[in-house]
Amino acid sequence: QVQLVESGGGLVQAGGSLRLSCAASGRPFGSYTMGWFRQAPGKEREFVAAITWNGGSTYYADSVKGRFTMSRDNAKNTEYLQMNSLKPEDTAVYYCAAGRSLRYDGTLNYDYWGQGTQVTVSS
Repeated sequence: QVQLVESGGGLVQAGGSLRLSCAASGRPFGSYTMGWFRQAPGKEREFVAAITWNGGSTYYADSVKGRFTMSRDNAKNTEYLQMNSLKPEDTAVYYCAAGRSLRYDGTLNYDYWGQGTQVTVSS
């Protein structure tokens, strides 16, 4: 089992920045691909970003490319999502996830999920 706890969400004005963190415990963190997803009210959970087990590769949804940056510190069992130039349409509950699938952009590719953290961007 892997336990994931997100933090860092909040209310920010459009154009502002937030950094989300996801702290992991349980099985070795360094062996998992980590992902971020988000879910807005009335919408399906969607892929935001992912990072491979060693941080060697990152992947982003087109909607956040160039604005969000994902990183991880395996020594601290923590991953991060730096979100810049935030837009009102980024408003959602953000979830971190861990998995060992070769694919990274679907919810079924992940085995463990955090409880989510709310991000609200005002216009």
